[in-house]
Amino acid sequence: MQHKTRGIVLHNSAYSDIYSITLIYTEEFGRVSYLTAKSKSRKTKTPKSLFHALAVLDLEVDHRNLRDIQRIKEAKAHIPLVSLLNNPVKSAIGIFLAELIGKVVKEVQTNKILFDFFLQSVRILELTDKSCANFHLVFMITLTRFLGFYPDDSGYTEGMFFDMQNGIFVRCKPLHPHFLNPDESRFFYNLLRIKYENMTAFKLTGSERKAIITAILEYYRLHLSHFPEIKSLEILHEVFG
Repeated sequence: MQHKTRGIVLHNSAYSDIYSITLIYTEEFGRVSYLTAKSKSRKTKTPKSLFHALAVLDLEVDHRNLRDIQRIKEAKAHIPLVSLLNNPVKSAIGIFLAELIGKVVKEVQTNKILFDFFLQSVRILELTDKSCANFHLVFMITLTRFLGFYPDDSGYTEGMFFDMQNGIFVRCKPLHPHFLNPDESRFFYNLLRIKYENMTAFKLTGSERKAIITAILEYYRLHLSHFPEIKSLEILHEVFG
């Protein structure tokens, strides 16, 4: 049956000489794998150039519930992502976030609130003319709300430890190794106040940003089963030093 939906491109993988499998998070169906042509011809209704990381597309699809790989009849850009494609910092962030979403969001049903968060995030990344060095930190922390393990920061006071295994701040050092020390915990608590609107107010060195990304990914790993390595993380580290 044919449907129209918006979708956000997450990943492309080779399938044959003429086709790729493209993972897209759609507004109507959640996470979907689509068969896409590798053709660069201007006559095709699904040009290869459209299917880059975080591309937001208007799709006409042939969707059948019993089929593992769906088909796209036509694709058009919903938002032209000029800045995201041409700015190396934004491009690295986009690749990282697309990979992260693809590995942590497994929903194959409609979740329009989550889709709206992704769509808003892509728009902000594309349009901002301010530093976006902390953009992915905001995204990663906010995404935990949708995944069900946003840190409980109620009752935090100076000197507490953040227990990453249980997602809470505690007064006594946990007996397991998955925690942040009081200085790291204070920094992490302050980081929970960060939003897209104020992300430039948080000044971090490259080493500080690398450390907090590592901590957040460990937090993800503790709360998600089978959480794999994020391969594009090294690209992000290279960009931010």
